[in-house]
Amino acid sequence: MASLIPCPHCGPRPKEEFTVRGAVLPRPAADAPVEEWQAHVYLRENPRGDYAEHWHHSGGCRRWLVVKRNTATHAVHSVTDAAEGRP
Repeated sequence: MASLIPCPHCGPRPKEEFTVRGAVLPRPAADAPVEEWQAHVYLRENPRGDYAEHWHHSGGCRRWLVVKRNTATHAVHSVTDAAEGRP
């Protein structure tokens, strides 16, 4: 059984159409110390449970999405356009 991701623009689509780019985390300021940037880029937790990640729908609408899912069960809780809520 294929896993389907409910794209808000294209409807349910197979997960193979998406590229996972990582956790939704705040970025350090441009002038932040190099240690802060190093931690942001290279030091990541691998949590068990609910998690929000940036996914790119590369095989469909080509939009960036925020997928909230459970890392243990792979159940998808919500999918929203990453541009929503941005200034």
